[in-house]
Amino acid sequence: MPKPMKIDFVSDVSCPWCIIGLRGLEQALERTRDLVDADITFQPFELNPQMGKAGQNIGEHIAEKYGATPEQSAANRATIRQRAADLGFTMAMSDTSRIYNTFDAHRLLHWAEEEGKQAALKHALFDAYFTNQQDPSDPAVLVAVAETVGLDPVQAAEIPASDRYAAEVRAAEQLWQSRGIHAVPAIVINDRHLISGGQPPEAFERAIREIAATG
Repeated sequence: MPKPMKIDFVSDVSCPWCIIGLRGLEQALERTRDLVDADITFQPFELNPQMGKAGQNIGEHIAEKYGATPEQSAANRATIRQRAADLGFTMAMSDTSRIYNTFDAHRLLHWAEEEGKQAALKHALFDAYFTNQQDPSDPAVLVAVAETVGLDPVQAAEIPASDRYAAEVRAAEQLWQSRGIHAVPAIVINDRHLISGGQPPEAFERAIREIAATG
């Protein structure tokens, strides 16, 4: 009988390595489904908590934050696009793409967990931002994305229009930071084992099998 496995996936919906890591993890879990019965909870992390409502051009943002040249940014995006494509995900980022604030998206994900649709919404938000180039800080986008996964659009609209779940999301962010999580994706298994970064399926599979074997 497969062993229960608790997985906390700490990530941001505007983090390209997070969807790469999630796809890799999911493929690894598919390969190990005879060993483990995984329960994934998506935990909030904001790469750019101070980002304004208008967002910022991705190249400009990367240059300011990391000192990358336009050529370096373009090369990094090409690498990310290929890694994502290898995992069946379309990454449509370009020189005109923008970085946005994601706090409201995390509030929506908190609610979606209560509704049993958190994983579906997480994937839909990744699709909206990276594949369809939509703004995850736009309430209309959030409501439309929520509706595509079967969430009530009326309730979804109430979240960005209020402070609902704001305290809960901030508390969760602070909790994971207090546990030493300062970069994402961070995958914490059974509250003890940390896997960092957008690892390939094979790396996740090895870790899952080792953890399952040792308990």
